[in-house]
Amino acid sequence: MNFLLIHFFLFVPILFFSTFLSLPFPFQTYFWAWKSHLSHPVADLVLRNGVIYTSDDSLPFAESMAVANGRVLRVGNHSFVKELEGYGTQILDLGGKVVVPGFIDSHVHFIAGGLQMKQVELRGVSKKEEFIRRIKDAAQSSKQGSWILGGGWNNDLWEGGDLPAASWIDDITPNNPVWLSRVDGHMGLANSVALKLVGITSLTDDPMGGIIVRAANGEPTGVLIDSARALITSLIPEDSVDDRREALLRASSLALTRGVTTVVDMGRYYPGFSAELSWDDFSEVYQWANSMSKMKIRVCLFFSMDTRFRLVDLISKVGHTLSEWIYIGGVKAFADGSLGSNSALLYEPYVDEPDNYGLQVSEPEALLNMTLESDLNGLQVAIHAIGDKANDLILDLYSTVASTNGMRDRRFRIEHAQQLAAGTPGRFGRQRVLASMQPDQLLDDADSTGKKLGKDRADTESYLFQSLLNNNALVAFGSDWPVVDINPLSGIKTAMKRTPPTWESAWIPSECISLDDAIKA
Repeated sequence: MNFLLIHFFLFVPILFFSTFLSLPFPFQTYFWAWKSHLSHPVADLVLRNGVIYTSDDSLPFAESMAVANGRVLRVGNHSFVKELEGYGTQILDLGGKVVVPGFIDSHVHFIAGGLQMKQVELRGVSKKEEFIRRIKDAAQSSKQGSWILGGGWNNDLWEGGDLPAASWIDDITPNNPVWLSRVDGHMGLANSVALKLVGITSLTDDPMGGIIVRAANGEPTGVLIDSARALITSLIPEDSVDDRREALLRASSLALTRGVTTVVDMGRYYPGFSAELSWDDFSEVYQWANSMSKMKIRVCLFFSMDTRFRLVDLISKVGHTLSEWIYIGGVKAFADGSLGSNSALLYEPYVDEPDNYGLQVSEPEALLNMTLESDLNGLQVAIHAIGDKANDLILDLYSTVASTNGMRDRRFRIEHAQQLAAGTPGRFGRQRVLASMQPDQLLDDADSTGKKLGKDRADTESYLFQSLLNNNALVAFGSDWPVVDINPLSGIKTAMKRTPPTWESAWIPSECISLDDAIKA
């Protein structure tokens, strides 16, 4: 199958809902009563003359499908499905187009992404001049004293790869504090107004799990890494409830246009940030949208591991399934930072920073104890690990927890699993730990990973999709939106081809995977 043929998505609940509401109410009542007396159900919608992907190995593709009341009734050949056609059935001839189930994006920051859609967009900016121009435009339209927020910048795209500095934008933002997040969400740039506002000076100590980047004279440059970001973000006014509700609706609409019908939302919690943000979004945004029938896609919610007992209490009262739209998933923690911010935890130092092995952002014993308690209470655990050492440390931790608490279907997750040492893919398979990965991040990292790790490590450790599958590991794909765009078709293509924009060939060709495996992931 040609990848480019996958361009038609069936959103069954939406198509059915609009059809049903178009009928006059008395006719609706009669119509369903008439249906109930038939020997077999009558379909609301029949798709035919298509290539329908089922992901079932016994029947991977079919030509027709029947749907009723928001559920698939039959999938098979034309004559088998035609039996369910009747009065009022809508027939849609696909003309050979491909149908796939709605995609699940296994790792997003959903409301944060919706909020960032209204901020200064710096994704893809490759020149210092363009970076400055966009901030200048925002400053000219901002009220004096209000915060200017943005995100998506990636210094690896710039000539020289130098980090930005407050001095770049101080002259054009003399009256506004500024905070601009890097594309990976683990680093940000503050201008001097913001640094002064929160009291960051050359005498300010680095917090646990974070770094204040400094110039040669010891003065802060404005760049803050991992938990150091909280020194700034803790003083940024919280987005209003209305803004966050609108962000959810924006994000949902965007997801649906990309064929995503379910997301696993890791919330707005990052190292050093308040664990309350995800809870506020749950109570003030998701529960509101659910009660007002404004949910457009299904969500599985994860919360900070720091709040594990609060989550256990919630689940004991309402269960995991709040509604057909909202599922209470589990808890998340962090082992390290990111490769782009030189804070992923590594066995060997960064080539461009020989004394830097990355950051361990959580104290090991505390993380083990929290994971033991979370698992003992039946919560699914997801831990962020990007560096090769961080991944092995979390696999060790998961092994200890499983042997202590006993065997069960717990589905431990490692978020990103980006750099894996020799033998680590086999550990994922043996321990049945789920590797939650983001293929399109490969496109941003391909050029810079060799510079940070050296060619050997970059070409043997990075995004080992096929190695994980060969070792019977569970692999789930997502975007980490807004880190990269929420676009599963792009992610599928990247997982298959692994060809960065400026490259003519694949990065580690042996790690390319099949279309079938990519769609399933």
